[in-house]
Amino acid sequence: MTGLVAERSPEAVNPKLPTGEIEVVVEHYEVLNECEVLPFPVSDEEQMRKVSEELRIKHRYVDLRRPTMYQKLAVRAACVRNIRQYLDESGFLEIETPIMTKSTPEGARDYLVPYRLEPGKFYALPQSPQQYKQLLMVAGVERYYQIAKCFRDEAQRADRQPEFTQLDLEMSFVTQEDVIEVAEGVTRFVCNRVIEEFDLPLSPVSEFPRLTYDDALARFGTDKPDLRFGLELFDVTEIASESEFGVFRSAVEAGGIVRGIRYPGGAALSRKQIADMETFAKEFGAKGLAHLPVAASNDEEAKGIARFFSKEQLAKITQAASAEPGDLLLFVADRQSVTLNVLARLRNEIGDRCGLRDPMRLAFCWVLDFPLVLWDEEEGRWEASHHPFTSPKASDLEYLESDPGRVRADCYDIVCNGVEWASGSIRIHRPDVQARVFSLLGIDEASQQERFGHILQAFRLGAPPHGGIAPGIDRLVMLLLGEDNIREVMAFPKVGGGYDPLMDAPSEVDAAQLRELGILIETDPED
Repeated sequence: MTGLVAERSPEAVNPKLPTGEIEVVVEHYEVLNECEVLPFPVSDEEQMRKVSEELRIKHRYVDLRRPTMYQKLAVRAACVRNIRQYLDESGFLEIETPIMTKSTPEGARDYLVPYRLEPGKFYALPQSPQQYKQLLMVAGVERYYQIAKCFRDEAQRADRQPEFTQLDLEMSFVTQEDVIEVAEGVTRFVCNRVIEEFDLPLSPVSEFPRLTYDDALARFGTDKPDLRFGLELFDVTEIASESEFGVFRSAVEAGGIVRGIRYPGGAALSRKQIADMETFAKEFGAKGLAHLPVAASNDEEAKGIARFFSKEQLAKITQAASAEPGDLLLFVADRQSVTLNVLARLRNEIGDRCGLRDPMRLAFCWVLDFPLVLWDEEEGRWEASHHPFTSPKASDLEYLESDPGRVRADCYDIVCNGVEWASGSIRIHRPDVQARVFSLLGIDEASQQERFGHILQAFRLGAPPHGGIAPGIDRLVMLLLGEDNIREVMAFPKVGGGYDPLMDAPSEVDAAQLRELGILIETDPED
């Protein structure tokens, strides 16, 4: 199209458009391709809210025509560009590691790729470049990074996809403090540069408070705390054990705990609203949700569970909760894992209802000193808190076999607004320690050699102390743009179950392909 650019007449000016004051008086045009009716109106953001996500992803090439979607891709590109600039200038070397590798499950299920030349053998797509980057440290590459594609066959959530992108980073001859310094540096650099470049309505990223794993659980019920607001949990287990409230006493006698959360101004909630909160708690495993309105005076009629406690006990509870008249205290009494999980979710829900989770702020923090292993009740065995290559703290190594639950790890996570953004650790570099950890996880010596012989042998050939971290790029973009779902910041995401409506994948393949790979599909006769 060619024509003359001219000013619009005053009545035709459109202040909502960047070009709203001018127009092109067309002199010649040529139709390059015809367009059918679009599946949804890309120029109307209000109407787009009514379009189903699956339809948008099925026609993602149309969805991406929207300026808002284009900006998300631009922000993502800017994040990657600034990551590379910071690390390149800090002496890191960008190295690509293989996508097709050996299956050595690290927690989630692997995606497997059949090996045509020897039917029955498989490659695996990497859950992370973990072992390759450790081998690079053995090779003498002291500062490595990669914008890495990773794959995990696990349940879908708003902040998860079966394939995702992370910054993978590793350093030799370092301590935990060295890795923390680099990770904080790249985070501030990237976030603040992108916030400024795109004029995002966010406060600059500055401090990174530090919490231990135990402290995070005690105060917030989770190792992924949202520090944009307070409302810390409080413990009334001792008071509950001496009360007349049978539900609390029974929970304590069974080895459980009683903890609570304050709902500011919640005493004004209706019975239905309180019942809704209880329903919410039960969705995450609570047997019930006790409530206690904080009275304005001693003469006020006792409500909720107040009648089961003496005035002295009520005063202690109110003090423990830092509560004020008009607040509502909510309690869960159960096993520690259930109680903390429910209250952590309830805390975020209250934060949302009270408008305390400031969308204009990114609250980063470190969570440190994770346990090396956690006991899996269903499997009846120890499992790695993060992954099997995480180093135990030197001071706790003596308890590895005698008291594994006591052993802390040289492990550290970056959490932002209640979302884990990065996870890292100092790695095991001694073959004897690595073998001991494998044994603790139930991997016998023969399996160690079969699955991890390559890395054990590398450790015998002069592996240096090393450590690293792996921040999620998709999640960072999601946080910067205030999105609730990671699919919004990926060009071609998948929906529930890993289904791709655009390509209609996964799909069946030709019988000839299966024969060539030595694969026979068996179906359950009951299906």
